[in-house]
Amino acid sequence: IVIAPDSFKDSLSAQGVAQAIATGLRDVWPDAQLIECPMADGGEGTIEAVLAACDGQWMKNRVTGPLGEPVEAQWGWLAETRTAIIEMAMASGLQLLTLEQRDATVTTTYGTGELIAAALEVGAQRIILAIGGSATNDAGTGMLSALGARFLDSNDEPLPPGGLALSRVARIEVEHMDSRLKDVQFEVAADVNNPLCGVQGASHIFGPQKGASPEQVLALDTALGHFAKRSADVLGKDDSEHPGSGAAGGMGFAAKAYLNASFRPGVEVVADLTGLADALEGADLVITGEGRFDAQT
Repeated sequence: IVIAPDSFKDSLSAQGVAQAIATGLRDVWPDAQLIECPMADGGEGTIEAVLAACDGQWMKNRVTGPLGEPVEAQWGWLAETRTAIIEMAMASGLQLLTLEQRDATVTTTYGTGELIAAALEVGAQRIILAIGGSATNDAGTGMLSALGARFLDSNDEPLPPGGLALSRVARIEVEHMDSRLKDVQFEVAADVNNPLCGVQGASHIFGPQKGASPEQVLALDTALGHFAKRSADVLGKDDSEHPGSGAAGGMGFAAKAYLNASFRPGVEVVADLTGLADALEGADLVITGEGRFDAQT
């Protein structure tokens, strides 16, 4: 019997649900072979589910929060496969801010870049970025800055953090980005297909929940469009229309354009890491579930 639930939000983690179901089954069928395979969809709880299934370990680093304040952020490490699992929300998430603190014009993904750098330090060869729940709209420029990229205005001065400042980017330097990045396989676990700009883009769709007013949404969309053009000049390609580029305030764009990341639905990434397909071979019964069954289920 394979037990593969998602978390029951506000009640139990996926691991807790799997253990509870297993306890009940053992009472009835003590001789049954039970395989606990906690699941997640790439959002909150992803690392916990994967580490529980794969015997990984939690890592912790003090990094820069979305408004520049220090935060303690955890990430997952699978030493056997040299795989790091980073939930962007841990360092750059909406959960780290009060309602009054939300400001999509200045929040930064710098802390997420610091977590990537920490993963490089321990020898990561594969980095999975779960990019849900961000407080940011900076097109991933904070993350890239933490890895050595520079974004300069017409006076060759570094831009301040945040998406709004990208309207003034005149020059992008990538020559000093961490050289170890080229040897790392990046995967983005994202379940949205929005482009970077436009009415379906990062700023219009996700900006308001991150504190952007209607006027700021328009300004941010223009700024991100300008940044995309400057990026195309430097990289020789334009990934702003790539499905998922608008995820997490444009973090998807930075990951695709600058880190050559591939995109996969979060649940596929987790199923792959936890070995769900192998577990299902020959199973007589599979039990799954989540906190609430609704349209998105």
